Amino acid sequence: MARRKLFCEYGPVCYQLSLRKEWLVRHAKDLAGRQRFAATRQTEPLPALVKGHCSVIRRRLAGVDPRLQEGKARNLELAAAKVNRLIIAPGETFSFWRTVGNATRRKGYQEGLTISGGRLGHGIGGGLCQLANLIHWLVLNSPLTVTELHHHSDALFPDERRTVPFGTGTSVFYNNVDYRFRNDTGQPVQLLVWLREDELCGELRSLQPFPCRYRLVEENSHYARLEDGYYRLSQVYKLTIDRATGTVLRRELILDNRSRVLFDPALIPPEELREEDGGRWSRPMQKENPL
Repeated sequence: MARRKLFCEYGPVCYQLSLRKEWLVRHAKDLAGRQRFAATRQTEPLPALVKGHCSVIRRRLAGVDPRLQEGKARNLELAAAKVNRLIIAPGETFSFWRTVGNATRRKGYQEGLTISGGRLGHGIGGGLCQLANLIHWLVLNSPLTVTELHHHSDALFPDERRTVPFGTGTSVFYNNVDYRFRNDTGQPVQLLVWLREDELCGELRSLQPFPCRYRLVEENSHYARLEDGYYRLSQVYKLTIDRATGTVLRRELILDNRSRVLFDPALIPPEELREEDGGRWSRPMQKENPL
């Protein structure tokens, strides 16, 4: 029996109407809810550094127009300025889209790389997922509470100067696919975001150091050929460590990756490809972020 078409699949007009309906639903839910959204900025950085990180903006991706990379850089510059120096007070929620706003051509946003339905594409404001990825990485290395997160489900391209565990990124699409976290701690935190040469950089800061520090560890990272194709597999754990004693207080599985490889399998590093051997995997690998 053929699948019945959704309203949004009947053409561009229907798609745009469906989008606007989703926008209204999101706004209505926010108005009805009791969340307090962060909106205050402070020029002076808070004194305690919780976590800092930089990621490469322009990556070598086969078949991708370099102009999309330049558009992405411009888009990140515009959006980073909206996030930079934002204070998230205790009890407040950070919303990516409420902070950045709709990325439109009128605001100066350009064509950049997008990911939709497991495919690479392009669109106005493309590339902003990298900013959401950076913020999420900072939050993962803190006691802040993630309240909305959407993952890319597939491995769309091989690693290019990756410095964080695979799968720890997040998808965003205005405005119903958002990234949000809440400050459930007893002190304000602050996001600093800026561009430096070919890098997007960010810091999460607080008034005082938190009593614990955090480490993200990726284990059993490898590729495997399964019945229906190649997959990338790994597990990512979050370690909560007492700052005074160094004792690991908690080890939490936050991500169990099973992502279909959509790029050319010939680009998989041979040393990371494993064959199943009696139900067990050989050559374990582990990656972790620096202390």
